[in-house]
Amino acid sequence: MTEESRSGEVIVVGGGIIGIACAHYLTKAGYQVTVIERKTVAGACSHANCGFIAPSHVLPLTEPAAVKVALKSLFNPRAPFRVKPQWNFAFWKWMLQFGRRCTHQQMLAAGPALKAILDLSMHEYRQLLSEENFACEWQDHGLLYVFQTQKGLAGYRETDQLMTEHFGVSAREIPGEELPTFDPALKPGLAGAFHYTCDASLKPDLLAAAWSERLKERGVIFREECELTGVTQTGGKITQLQTSQGEMQADAIVFATGAWSPLLAKQLGCEIPILPGKGYSVTMAAPDPSPRHPMLFPEHKVGVCPFENRFRLGSMMEFTGYDSSIPDYRIEQLRESARPYLVSPYTETEYERWYGWRPMTWDSLPIIGPVPRLQNAWLAAGHNMLGMSMGAATGKLIAQMVSAESPEIDPAPYTPTRFG
Repeated sequence: MTEESRSGEVIVVGGGIIGIACAHYLTKAGYQVTVIERKTVAGACSHANCGFIAPSHVLPLTEPAAVKVALKSLFNPRAPFRVKPQWNFAFWKWMLQFGRRCTHQQMLAAGPALKAILDLSMHEYRQLLSEENFACEWQDHGLLYVFQTQKGLAGYRETDQLMTEHFGVSAREIPGEELPTFDPALKPGLAGAFHYTCDASLKPDLLAAAWSERLKERGVIFREECELTGVTQTGGKITQLQTSQGEMQADAIVFATGAWSPLLAKQLGCEIPILPGKGYSVTMAAPDPSPRHPMLFPEHKVGVCPFENRFRLGSMMEFTGYDSSIPDYRIEQLRESARPYLVSPYTETEYERWYGWRPMTWDSLPIIGPVPRLQNAWLAAGHNMLGMSMGAATGKLIAQMVSAESPEIDPAPYTPTRFG
């Protein structure tokens, strides 16, 4: 879209944090924006994740050990990283491509593109919050990677050195004996931790609610319970959307459809290799003592995020299709996985059990850019486990692309055309 048509209308399909961010930056660029959401705004994967804004997450899921972990999970339905075989071609193609990328070389190759978008996003979040002052429990306390065993600590020390050497991302190592003083919520006797001060955290539902309300005040229209049912193309453009609330037209369409994106592939005429990677969380009343820092326990694959008066445990990666169940044993796993680390690992006052489908790509990079062979459509999906972390940068990149401006960072690694 050219500078001359900057006053045009844009429809953003998807009301998660990515869709909200796209609406924000498109509105700033001068467009009239409508967001359509199949259910409720930020009610899916953006609702109850751990809320990490993590520039330290420069290493992809496609690490060398991932294939071994995935194969073991075929025989263990309770594995934190679980793959349940599905009898369709797209699933096995995705798994094959994912496996091919689980090498040291491929891991390092993905890192610069992850770092670029994560750094940009942190910059944009800081600017956004300084301008808008959203009440979203932003915490600038970094992210603490805590290890129970010396073996786990030593293994991660090598990872931290690799991240420092290749990407300039480094942490402060904290000896185990200092941890109870550094954060009294941690038990004595732990091996140690790495503190990434570059990271931050927030409460995702509060950010989404405050941000979407501010956008409504600025003229953005949000249509909830509005499901996309069809796409009409004419002359290399999308000329009409069919929805459960009727037909809609706009000058440009942005598909911020998360884990649902592959269901649009046939209508858009392009490959969108995303699988839903299911995660869980449980939100409880804050324990005493409550952690001062957001934390990860890599040996048990659990994340911890303290809020003002609540406390969230989140984890798991299940490739089980669009399964919406929340098994009791998964919530119990979250609770028990925190027990080796925290003085008070959980409370009995439970507010919410939640699941979300993360939009997982086989190369661990998001899909951001023009839809191939369509002049007025863009994709903003496939953010894997980092949708909250990458949200602001994605919105900015999409607005720059729609406006035919030079993107803030090189968009080539994220292009939808990389899948052929």
